[in-house]
Amino acid sequence: MFRWARREKRSDAHVVSMRAKTQPMDLPRYTFGIHFLVLAIIPCWAQDSGSSDRGGWFARVARAQAAQPHWITPVVTVTPRLEEEFRYDISEQTQLSGAMTEIYGGSKGLELIPTEHIQVTVGVPPYQIHNQAGVHDGWGDVSFLVKYRVLSKNEDHGNYSLTAFLGATLPTGEANNGAAPVAITPWVAAGKGWGHFSVQTTLGITLSAADTRQLGRPILSNAAFQYRIWQKLWPEFEVNSTFWRSGDLAGKKQVFLTPGLVIGRLHLTGRLRFAFGAGFQIAATQFHTYNHKLVFTIRFPFA
Repeated sequence: MFRWARREKRSDAHVVSMRAKTQPMDLPRYTFGIHFLVLAIIPCWAQDSGSSDRGGWFARVARAQAAQPHWITPVVTVTPRLEEEFRYDISEQTQLSGAMTEIYGGSKGLELIPTEHIQVTVGVPPYQIHNQAGVHDGWGDVSFLVKYRVLSKNEDHGNYSLTAFLGATLPTGEANNGAAPVAITPWVAAGKGWGHFSVQTTLGITLSAADTRQLGRPILSNAAFQYRIWQKLWPEFEVNSTFWRSGDLAGKKQVFLTPGLVIGRLHLTGRLRFAFGAGFQIAATQFHTYNHKLVFTIRFPFA
């Protein structure tokens, strides 16, 4: 009995010790990223100083956004609109093994409009928690995106937009949380609206700087169908697809169907507004790299 009791105590102590070693990120999983939101929000109040800004940054942003439709950005699909906001996404992805991967940041971040036709996005590296033995948690890759709006008319003059993107990721991820080579992804995006209904689409191809025989050149396609209700509600349905024509997955394709809802833009103070939403990706093809994903998105437009 005594030996058994001593073993139980050792076992309990061992369990506590192991938990302390394997779960050091419990607090950060809920708190990291808050500082990014604070850094984005505080300047928004400060910049609303009451000055007219007739020839300044915000006047230029206002002209850029007045010349395009006023759709809201879908949960997954990147909008052809130019945006001035801070965005932060959180997702839970169910892997084929059944493990749940938590992704904080979602490679979203600060979006700025420096000219009337260009948007620059600096992505916050995502932090990934795998909840799986032997798989290391850690930060993902740094990403950037530049948009150039080619054509655009607001709701009164045609209600459409055509934009070219160029995205890039740098291999800054820890352990297995990022891609090995630098990757560049050129995109073309288009959108058209009819009253309260709109369609936004993107088409791109990922070009890796190395390991092309293994990674291939996947083609990425997205389409989002939205309908605006009561000015602030945007129910949507997305189709998110990836096709591989080369590499280890040559001939494979995966399609996710994503119902979702975005609410906004809600006025907070001055130029600062708020939007939030969620979507649920469901695998619709026999081949898929994960089963499904729940995505939460938070945006703070400040122009």
